[in-house]
Amino acid sequence: MFIRKRKNPSGSISIQIIDKSNGKYKVVETIACVKDKKELEFYIAKAESRLKQLNPNLFDAVEFNEKKHRFIGIKNKEISVVGPDIIFGYIMEYIGCDKILKKLKEKELFKQLVLSRIIDPGSKLNLIDYLYIYKHQNLDKNEIYRFLDTLSLNLKDKIEQCIFEYTSMVTGGIRVSFYDVTTLYFEASSEDDLRKVGFSKDGKFTKPQIILGLLTSLEGYPLGFEIHEGNCYEGKTFIPMLEKFQKKFNIEKPIVVADSGLLSEANILELEKLNYRYILGARIKSSSSEIKNKIVSLNLNDEKNNETIYFSKNQKMIVSYSQQRAKKDRYTRTKNYEKLKIKIKSGNLTKAHLNNKGYNKYLVLSDSQTTISIDEDKYNYDSSFDGLKGFVTNDFSLNPTQIIEHYTNLWHIERAFRISKTDLKIRPIYHRLEHRIYSHILISFVAYTVYKEFDRKLKINNISIKRKNAIGFIKSMYGIVHDNEISLLELSPEQEQIYKLFY
Repeated sequence: MFIRKRKNPSGSISIQIIDKSNGKYKVVETIACVKDKKELEFYIAKAESRLKQLNPNLFDAVEFNEKKHRFIGIKNKEISVVGPDIIFGYIMEYIGCDKILKKLKEKELFKQLVLSRIIDPGSKLNLIDYLYIYKHQNLDKNEIYRFLDTLSLNLKDKIEQCIFEYTSMVTGGIRVSFYDVTTLYFEASSEDDLRKVGFSKDGKFTKPQIILGLLTSLEGYPLGFEIHEGNCYEGKTFIPMLEKFQKKFNIEKPIVVADSGLLSEANILELEKLNYRYILGARIKSSSSEIKNKIVSLNLNDEKNNETIYFSKNQKMIVSYSQQRAKKDRYTRTKNYEKLKIKIKSGNLTKAHLNNKGYNKYLVLSDSQTTISIDEDKYNYDSSFDGLKGFVTNDFSLNPTQIIEHYTNLWHIERAFRISKTDLKIRPIYHRLEHRIYSHILISFVAYTVYKEFDRKLKINNISIKRKNAIGFIKSMYGIVHDNEISLLELSPEQEQIYKLFY
């Protein structure tokens, strides 16, 4: 039983005693119907007294629950969260990055900075709260800043070397490398030599940013990264990083895979000059009229879904057709066509809209120079490219299926950026000094490597627990720590599954 205050249409409030049995509500007694606040308080007290008369056992149960709880002789400060250290800390040791730091205190702080990116991402100062609440440790913020100052570019090289060796071992050697860039913004308004306002992939066009170039192997295993000025053209970041990577690790030049945003005539000429094999996404609608007519004349479909166009003895384009892609292209094109018709009808379009930006390319000016309309022939011609995708390569040793498969694997690097931005919260960046910015990216780079190895372990052992839930189970692994020895509390079935992957 319980007391209910029910508001009536007239504005008055009915005070009732309700009984709930078998999922049904029954009015046991209506105590009063009131409008005044003082009356309400008086009759609520009366209802409580009446409720006690009707069901005295209810109040006996409340009094019982208010009794003191039983203590078992273990202090809260003796129990710590140990899951992140015994799982993700183990992975860090397995990868070998912790061996680069010599001092035990620095090694432990580096580990905690990396692990906090995975389990409790946020500002560096978040780590202070995490260690205090969950591990009963005190850490001064100046210790963190002094440590970030020591993570120099020399240490970056050593950590990249360590991660390269790990990736080589996991993948069986680096034969193909994937490159892409993203932007990372700052919670600041002022620019400097590195932090510049530029084209933002996060939509933060008024905030200074940096460009992060990431190099991965097959399936998104990390190889290296570089940072560039926020207003730098992303195509210019491509070749220097490849050269630096190849020389640093002294390996045979891998096949380079990158998307169409990095495809420029200058880049292709430079790749060929440096004897790189490449697979690059092609902007087929931006090709010459001759090439576009050749592509359309291929008449690709589900049965004949790829064909090769030879540009020269050293370069060719694979054109691929996908019914799913065709459906998506058709939907997008039709949707934007309808939007243009609405804008034309409203009279909101001017000569300034006559450009090649997006679907404005379909707009034309009438002969009288007074009205804007849609070029139907151009729109219909574009439908010929629905479902088509082009891949430019100079590698004649690979067949079309292999080339398409290699390029399709670019989604792994897109996933790497997505994980870094969402799960590891690599941005926004709050640091101002360049070397601390490098340290922040370096910590996130190692955290992504640890995350990727954990992901690999779950995958190869067919563990069906979702990644996010798995991290939650790890965060709730508790133990008693005494003299650097951990006594684990009893694990749940899911925690035991994860634990057995490593021990």
